[in-house]
Amino acid sequence: MTTGAPTSPSSVRPRRSRLRRYLPLGLAAWLVLEIWLLTLVAGAAGGFTVFLLLLAGIVLGAVVIKRAGRRAFQNLNEALQRGDAPSARRGGNGLMMLGGLLLIIPGMLSDVAGLLLLLPPVQRAVGRLTERAVERGLRTVAPGTLGDAFQQVRIHRPDGKVVQGEVIRDDEQPGGASREQRPPLTR
Repeated sequence: MTTGAPTSPSSVRPRRSRLRRYLPLGLAAWLVLEIWLLTLVAGAAGGFTVFLLLLAGIVLGAVVIKRAGRRAFQNLNEALQRGDAPSARRGGNGLMMLGGLLLIIPGMLSDVAGLLLLLPPVQRAVGRLTERAVERGLRTVAPGTLGDAFQQVRIHRPDGKVVQGEVIRDDEQPGGASREQRPPLTR
């Protein structure tokens, strides 16, 4: 039903980003390719072999995630004992956890990607690419978006100084009526 009022250009639906447009298509293609590869390997080596490969991927992924989590926790404890912030340079734990997660997901492509992420040179390269992409994204943020909030946090970082102040509470409501005391809430 139309009201006859002209629509303003601001009410036009914004264009979807490329990521939102192509991500579902990419995930569907990845799933089809994973299933096709699993059936191809099952036809060549047998279904039991594929089952053992998938089981080995799940076990290896769980071990990798557990090891990376322990290492991250150990790095955090050491940094806190020293009294400084945990350094990201000793890291790679996030990418190692992502590699373990990819190993847990059933499929040949995800296993290959997970194994590649366990290699330190690949971790460094992916880390650099991710850092550049995040920096580029933060430089071109629109006001009022989540990226804008991250940019503001980076610019206006608290320095830990304590500002002395005093809280003044106005107990009277507007119009001169004072606030009545109420008993505390109990069950």
